[in-house]
Amino acid sequence: MAPRVIVVGGGLSGLSAAHTIYLAGGNVVVLDKQAFFGGNSTKATSGINGALTRTQVDQKIQDSVKQFYDDTLKSARDKARPDLIKVLTYKSAAAVEWLQDVFGLDLTLVSRLGGHSHPRTHRGHDAKFPGMAITYALMQRLEELAEAEPERVQIIKKARVTGLKKEGNKISGVNYEFGGESSFVEGPVVLATGGYAADFTETSLLKKHRPDTYDLASTNGVHATGDGQKMVMAIGGNGIDMDKVQVHPTGLVDPKDPGSKWKFLAAEALRGEGGLLLNGDGDRFCDELGHRDYVSGEMWKEKDKGKFPVRLILNSKASNVLDFHTRHYSGRGLMKKMTGKELAKEIGCTPDHLQGTFKKYNKIAEGKEKDPYGKKFFHNGPVDIDDDFHVAVMEPVLHFTMGGIEINADAQILNQEGKPFEGLYACGELAGGVHGANRLGGSSLLGCVVYGRVAGDSASNYLFQNALKGNLGSASRLGQIFKFLFTLIHLNPARSL
Repeated sequence: MAPRVIVVGGGLSGLSAAHTIYLAGGNVVVLDKQAFFGGNSTKATSGINGALTRTQVDQKIQDSVKQFYDDTLKSARDKARPDLIKVLTYKSAAAVEWLQDVFGLDLTLVSRLGGHSHPRTHRGHDAKFPGMAITYALMQRLEELAEAEPERVQIIKKARVTGLKKEGNKISGVNYEFGGESSFVEGPVVLATGGYAADFTETSLLKKHRPDTYDLASTNGVHATGDGQKMVMAIGGNGIDMDKVQVHPTGLVDPKDPGSKWKFLAAEALRGEGGLLLNGDGDRFCDELGHRDYVSGEMWKEKDKGKFPVRLILNSKASNVLDFHTRHYSGRGLMKKMTGKELAKEIGCTPDHLQGTFKKYNKIAEGKEKDPYGKKFFHNGPVDIDDDFHVAVMEPVLHFTMGGIEINADAQILNQEGKPFEGLYACGELAGGVHGANRLGGSSLLGCVVYGRVAGDSASNYLFQNALKGNLGSASRLGQIFKFLFTLIHLNPARSL
């Protein structure tokens, strides 16, 4: 078998890395412990950020990369790592356009999410959540490549990676279990194993670093148990910002099972398009488009005051813009359509009180009054009790882990001396420090694509350099070099856009 890069994890970051390696001329094997690819990426419901994209230019959105960088820096607070944030933001437009050009994805709808100074979160018109649409496109293409070119692309599902092979400072492969047997595959390694926001195991990173969140429900799949973090720390890698766990404010409460440990996420795009959060009195209590940790914190305050449940409401204009979302949530029994008077009855307030809340909000949106919570952006108004609404009960939920493994701007994993391991890379939610203390909505998919591509580039460059040096087996050195050069020369131009 010719030298290849090992990608561990079949979510969006791993898939982005795998495609990047393939398009660079490298060979790749992708291992995933699940029976299917996708990870948490398929659950992302709002979109992918990009600054100065073609779509923004076409829609005359006056954004800039510097403004996106500044917004991200502000959200990251005292945990900001400017070098990592610069990669994330300055490569954002290229990431969005790579998805459009190479995979034919529609990303021509743009919304403004919390903490963003401009609309820059991209999604498509198709009847899928954007995370699902993006991840499935990359997944399907990789499976086609594995079938058409098995000598270059291999996929192994239900393969649990158990450890990294380390020789000095060099990583030379992974051990994994498949079908009840232990195996080893040699090569540089890209880890794309996700976060730990569903780590309720005996060695729980949540319990160790954020025990206060351990009893919350999670939006994550059961696979998000911090496998990569534990694996890297076991060989001397660094876990950073491990207490930075994002609690998303809008987890949908299932009226049939309100205490469930697993909850579906209400997309931040709902609030971006004008959704309001009302407490148990029928009043607003926060800037709906504030940072996620701020909104979650304000919701907990309402709970302490005895003003739960909190409801997210969408008027008919906002509902029409997000028709797929509202139909999907309603189909799951998580959202209901009702009149304004029915909403007042459900809340337990008078119609006049609820209309008073709406009138005050409309005056704020029109600029006649200042919002006591500092809200600056208003969409799909006015709001009126004589309208129809989509309504759902919300509670804060475990959603994302900003903490993770320390990397540099080339996605190389750093050792305890702050120097890169040879042949070891991280991307996606596994990579710590990319978002700092708090992640902006729309930047999880972006982090997957940007750092997946960076890790794929770094790993394939390492693979080629070692082939040229003869470090991957001198007996077949010339043959390997010839294969690499032949592959590079004969790359399909349409696939390497």
